[in-house]
Amino acid sequence: MPEDRGDSPNDSGLLVVGSGAMACLFGALLGPHRPVTLLGTWKAGIEALSASGVTLESPVGERRVSVQATFRPEACRGVRLALVLVKSWQTDRAGAQLAQCLAPDGVAVTLQNGLGNTEKLAMHLGADRVAQGVVTVGATLLGPGRVRFGGSGVVQLAEDERLGCLHDWLEEAGFEVRWAQDLAAAVWGKLLINAGINPVTALLDIPNGEVARQPGARAVAGAAVEEAARVAAAAGVDLEEGDPVLAMLEVARRTAGNR
Repeated sequence: MPEDRGDSPNDSGLLVVGSGAMACLFGALLGPHRPVTLLGTWKAGIEALSASGVTLESPVGERRVSVQATFRPEACRGVRLALVLVKSWQTDRAGAQLAQCLAPDGVAVTLQNGLGNTEKLAMHLGADRVAQGVVTVGATLLGPGRVRFGGSGVVQLAEDERLGCLHDWLEEAGFEVRWAQDLAAAVWGKLLINAGINPVTALLDIPNGEVARQPGARAVAGAAVEEAARVAAAAGVDLEEGDPVLAMLEVARRTAGNR
């Protein structure tokens, strides 16, 4: 599909900021149901998406989904709904891009990992145009425009009437979607999961499922989660009920093939 056709996502379309694993996964799952545009800066990724769409690998096979892709924020001007799916260190850049294209009454929803992303986006867009969510779905980027589905999970969204259509779109695409009763707890809960899984899998060069399977990896990941939970408690965050280590291990099992 040619790049930069100039089509702007309208009320029935969605802008995804990013071109990595999660951006491609959301594009692939939402793309069959409505117009999706990916906005990014990774040259190889945007070119691959423009030429061939997203290639999604999953346990049921491989499929290719057509999406729009562009480097230019001005090609997306007037967008009403955007998902921010870039790494935390790229948030300022994403906010600057959205400042050029998000409609005055539009909303950017961050589904990123970590803390501080909402505040960074608000510096560019204003707090009233930013909303937050949390996602525990797994994805592995295999190459430009190619992603492997790493395991099912849940998308939690802030209770905001402007996100009603997004809630419905995500359900239509096959996601499990919930309204977050306590978003701070949900964000910190995901942070605890990342604190356990991400460093251990990176250091040992193993997929997520090995954290739950290998006793040594499980012990180190559990200790990291417990430490993060103590930090959350000291910060006054009322974490969701349940054992955070068991929650981390459950996510590791659900996303066993993810790297």
